[in-house]
Amino acid sequence: MNSLQKGDKKLLNAWAFYDWANSVYTLTIASAVFPIFYEALFSEREHYIDVFGFHLKNSALISFVTAAAFLVVSFISPLLSGIADYVGNKKSFMKFFCYVGALSCMGLYWFDLENIYVGLAFYFLGLLGYWGSLVFYNSYLPDIAFEEQQDQISAKGYSLGYIGSVILLIINLAMIMKPKLFGISGTDGEAAMKAMRYSFIMVGVWWILFSQYTYYYLPKGSKDTSGKLTKSVVFNGFKELKKVWAMLNDNIPLKRYLSGFFVSSMAVQTVMLVATYFGAQEIQWSSKEESTIGLIICILIIQLVAVIGAILTSKSSSKFGNIPTLIGINIIWAIFCALAFFITLPIHFYIMATIAGFVMGGIQSLSRSTYSKLLPETQDTASFFSFYDVAEKIGIVIGMLIYGAIDQITGSPRYAIVFLAIFFVIAVFLLRKVPRK
Repeated sequence: MNSLQKGDKKLLNAWAFYDWANSVYTLTIASAVFPIFYEALFSEREHYIDVFGFHLKNSALISFVTAAAFLVVSFISPLLSGIADYVGNKKSFMKFFCYVGALSCMGLYWFDLENIYVGLAFYFLGLLGYWGSLVFYNSYLPDIAFEEQQDQISAKGYSLGYIGSVILLIINLAMIMKPKLFGISGTDGEAAMKAMRYSFIMVGVWWILFSQYTYYYLPKGSKDTSGKLTKSVVFNGFKELKKVWAMLNDNIPLKRYLSGFFVSSMAVQTVMLVATYFGAQEIQWSSKEESTIGLIICILIIQLVAVIGAILTSKSSSKFGNIPTLIGINIIWAIFCALAFFITLPIHFYIMATIAGFVMGGIQSLSRSTYSKLLPETQDTASFFSFYDVAEKIGIVIGMLIYGAIDQITGSPRYAIVFLAIFFVIAVFLLRKVPRK
């Protein structure tokens, strides 16, 4: 069904509802249940495994696989957006990546150390599916909403995603804590692991099921009738990125800001992706059960506090300005990473999770809005935001590779987290060079 007009409330709500459908991936798979499950697989043995011809630490291995997935995403995103704009069937592309991601989440049910390559392939494809579908989801916004509606409906999507993902995580947490209530048999440890495997299937089902509402109302996408899908069309996304790169030389404030953002984002995204693995390995939990429940509670704390953090950050930026606020947040992040070296007890981890939530909630939304304020008015904002997204993904690749390498060499993620503090210090230095006007 695609007869709804641009700006129609029903169409806008259907678009925003995709956030409700897909945000369960970021919370359950990327942040909470999968990292705990992955760590628990290694609890009966050393934290090392022979894979790809190397003797790798488990957390370093997952860092390298994550980096590889983001490298592919950063390469295919410009390709996909170029093709989608011309082919005019964005919905089919979005569905394809959505189903690849959701089915890969279900595939994690069979993740074990004996079939490590199959498990890692599902993890890799889940990441690819999630970020690939977002390329098309985000590109729909100017097609379905007028400019004055875009901020509001984008925020609505974020809120729906937050609520939906927390609801499913609480259900999964209940299953893991009280498996017998849900008819899951086995010893406590076995039943909890089974519950985690079931939660991966639930993520996939949730994602596919709720996305149908979005697909029912979203238009196919407007087709470019100017010509065939040629090589230049396919590589148009890269051409646009190159154009933005060349234009940065004439826009010193934007160029300086982007360099600061790149370094800061690299460190922030890495901390967020590895926090649960760090907590599982380095905190002295009294039992496996306390570790599982404690880590999920920490994730929920971060989610709740992040909302307050985003509100406080927006108030601070209106009072002190965007750049001074971002400098302040990066200073807090640097101190946070330095202190992480010394934390050992669960209470320390809860305190750190609360601090992380406050500064995490604000830095992402403020970074993006600061970028949009610095954009030249006459230029094509879509190209600039594509450049921003690719810079963010490449930052994640570098951050995860550095983290994984230090974790592998030293055998402890503590040194890797402390090393990330250096990037926040560099970000502060670079942001101070951004002209205030």
